[in-house]
Amino acid sequence: MRAERCREWRQSLGAYALGQLPEEERVALEAHLEGCPDCRTELASLSSVAELLPLADPARFDTAPALPPALAGRVAAAIGAERRRSSRRRRLRIGLPLSGAVAAAAAMLAIVVLPGGAPSPAQRVAFRSLPPGVRIAATLEPHAFGTEIRMYVGGVPSGTLCRVSLRRADGTAVSAGSFRYRWGNDEEAVLSSALDLSGARALVVHAGRRTFVAPIGART
Repeated sequence: MRAERCREWRQSLGAYALGQLPEEERVALEAHLEGCPDCRTELASLSSVAELLPLADPARFDTAPALPPALAGRVAAAIGAERRRSSRRRRLRIGLPLSGAVAAAAAMLAIVVLPGGAPSPAQRVAFRSLPPGVRIAATLEPHAFGTEIRMYVGGVPSGTLCRVSLRRADGTAVSAGSFRYRWGNDEEAVLSSALDLSGARALVVHAGRRTFVAPIGART
C-alpha cells in the first residue's frame, strides 16, 4: 500500500537527486520525504548513482541498436493515449448541480451584463504572507447563479484536500466546493458559490489543516 501511495513521489526522486526539480515541486517532495523512510532510502540509492554520472565517458559507449520501424509508432500511440487520460483526470469541474432546462438557462445567462452593455469584469484575488513554496491564486467572476471561482493551489503535499468558500461581511461562509491538489497538476479548479460576488468580502481556502484568507476589494 505504501508503495502505491508513493508512486508519484518516486517519479520525482531522480530529478531531485540531479538537482533538476523545480522549486515548487522540490518543497513538496522534501515535505513528503520527512515522513517516508522508504522514499528516503530510494533517494539515497539514486543519489549515489547521480554522484557517479560525471565519471562516465560517453566515448566508450557502444552505438545503440536500431529500433524496429513499427516500435516508434506504438510508443507514440501509447504516450498519446496516456496524455489524453491524464488530461481527463486533471479536469476539475466542481460546481452547482445543473441539468436539463436549468443547465441550458445557466449557459445563456453565464455573462452578467452591467448597464451600458459591458460584461462584469472578473476579479483577481491576492493571497499574501503565504508560507515559503506555497502558491495560491484565484479569479472571481459574477454569474447569474452566483460566483464562479477559478482556484489555483500549489506547493502543498499531493493529495491535500482544499475546501473553498466565500465569506460575507457578517462573517458567515458560503461553500464553493472542494478539490484535491495533485502534484504536477498545473490546471485551475473551477468552483461555484451561490453567494453573489457583490456580497462577498473574503475568499477562504482550507488546505489540509491550514487556512488562508484573502480579502475581496470593495466594489461600487
